[in-house]
Amino acid sequence: MERRNFLRQSTLASSLLFVPNFVKAFEQVAKASLGYKKLVIVQLSGGNDGLNTIVPFTNDIYYKNRPGISIPKNDLIKVTDDLGFNKSLAPLKNLYDQGYLSIINNVGYPNPNRSHFRSTDIWQTASSANEYLDTGWVGRYIDRYGKMPYSGIEIDDSLSLIMKGETMNGIATKNPRILFNNTQTPYFKKVLSHQSDQHLSEHNLGYLYKTMIEAKSSVKYIYETSKTYKSKQEYPNNAFGKQLKTTAEFINSNIQSKVYYVSMGGFDTHANQADRQKRLLSTYSESMEVFVNELKQNDTFKDTLILTFSEFGRRVQQNAAGGTDHGAANNVFIIGENLKSKGFYNELPDLANLDANGDIIHTVDFRSVYATILEKWLQVDDEVILNKSFSKLDFIN
Repeated sequence: MERRNFLRQSTLASSLLFVPNFVKAFEQVAKASLGYKKLVIVQLSGGNDGLNTIVPFTNDIYYKNRPGISIPKNDLIKVTDDLGFNKSLAPLKNLYDQGYLSIINNVGYPNPNRSHFRSTDIWQTASSANEYLDTGWVGRYIDRYGKMPYSGIEIDDSLSLIMKGETMNGIATKNPRILFNNTQTPYFKKVLSHQSDQHLSEHNLGYLYKTMIEAKSSVKYIYETSKTYKSKQEYPNNAFGKQLKTTAEFINSNIQSKVYYVSMGGFDTHANQADRQKRLLSTYSESMEVFVNELKQNDTFKDTLILTFSEFGRRVQQNAAGGTDHGAANNVFIIGENLKSKGFYNELPDLANLDANGDIIHTVDFRSVYATILEKWLQVDDEVILNKSFSKLDFIN
């Protein structure tokens, strides 16, 4: 054999010998070094009725106050001697059984506001009831630790206050391809072509140009990176299912975003609550189960924490229209693989001790939930983001 052929063939043989081990080693390094914590925030907009979501079926006060809309004991998924899940939460019960769900009861804040808009602002900015902020707590996180707009992505066409920072905002998109195409339009390019160093030094105009430049760069990155993974799972054919499907595609394509925000409306059940809430909870839980299973299949669930909240709960006593009015404290769901507290984190609502309006009194400040996630999950200084110190909870390993 000629020397040249010998070298070529022996090199090929040695390469084939070492390639599998090299690839395996690379995959191990990639899994260890590319994994980073992600937070998915889900808002059940409108004020979900927590008492008909997680039902205290041994509490006579519950049935006395809700003669027309309470859920019978034999029509629940019982999980403890005292509590049952609404039947529409059967898929969520599957996550509960696997140890992936922690339920925190009585979450709220002092002097609760019962306006949808104001209470949503309070939850999104992490403010006190008498404090008005124009930045969201995730926006402040992006400002301080994210450094790029794509560090926070809202799966929607418009950006909510939660994603708005002092110097930088997150990105809002339902479809990264459409958003990318919008940045390629002649008008967008023409506006950017007029930016100059002088413009960038101007206060308002400079902020606008910097925002557009950062957005264009982030949109291109999101679009190109997200093309590397397309979901093959069948999500429920509704808006919320589509939001979670897009979120799964972003997470599994390894976009370096830390926080995702999705919302689902319709929970303002002043009338005909029973059937309406069942449909809504079914949509939520079915979509969430598919989402979690897809993350598990792609080994990304271990690095993902899911927070579900509603801006307030409902009044304990039903109203004359077969529904419930705006209330105060509510339950919060934490879903993840790294939970220290599985099942029910704390005591049940005390229905014998309500506030003057007939609402559940909060025993857990919602900002303690945020502080715990910021410190223990995202591993940042929660006090810097929340502007003050809050006690930490013990639901994350």
